[in-house]
Amino acid sequence: MISASIVLYNTNLETLQNTVYSFLKTPIPKKLYLIDNSKTSKLKKHFLHKEIEYIFLGQNIGFGSAHNLVLHKLTSEFHLILNPDVEFSGHVIPSLIKKLKTTENTSFISPKVLNSDKTLQYVCRKHPTFLNLLNRKLKFSKKQIEKNQYQHKDVNEAFNPEFIHGCFMLFKTKYFKKLKGFDERYFLYLEDADLCRKIEIQSQKILYFPDVHIVHQHQKGSSKKIKLFFYHVSSAIRYFLKWGFR
Repeated sequence: MISASIVLYNTNLETLQNTVYSFLKTPIPKKLYLIDNSKTSKLKKHFLHKEIEYIFLGQNIGFGSAHNLVLHKLTSEFHLILNPDVEFSGHVIPSLIKKLKTTENTSFISPKVLNSDKTLQYVCRKHPTFLNLLNRKLKFSKKQIEKNQYQHKDVNEAFNPEFIHGCFMLFKTKYFKKLKGFDERYFLYLEDADLCRKIEIQSQKILYFPDVHIVHQHQKGSSKKIKLFFYHVSSAIRYFLKWGFR
């Protein structure tokens, strides 16, 4: 009934085990694809389970490309794009499925996302613009950041934002396939923003549903490592050349 995919790259074992366990305790038929972009398959031995398919690539082909590898395998009604650093209760996915089933013209649904200290992560965003991305780095306008992150909204009410950060995206599988997955020109970063643009063009919506929540250990890697920062810049260039700077 539901499938999920997690892309791995030198992923911390303990963190990943918590995420996998969260998914496996969901009380409905399921299938989990672990797509490993790492150079070694050392994680495989830890995930020998009938509901898990481990796919070792031996090279880093990128986030979106790795998720797309299982597109042809999906026969589920719902498919979850899942980060390897989230935890959630067993009732979360059934609650989201129940809501998604009764919501028309909606491609995917996402829950409320909390940090490890239970503070709110603002995963709902306006579509990226050049100035907004620059502002996130330089922080020259706090008011604009708040507007871009819908901070004026009641976070306990469901609504349809333009873009939801992609750590937990529960799709109607038929729509994910119709979108042909992620644009593989993005190696890392902004592939989720690009997907939300494609959804909008197809007159579909995305839904933020805060009645249930997950915990996400957001690493903010691009602000800590120069290589990831350049990946972010490269993706931004691709995004704005495709969608425009405004």
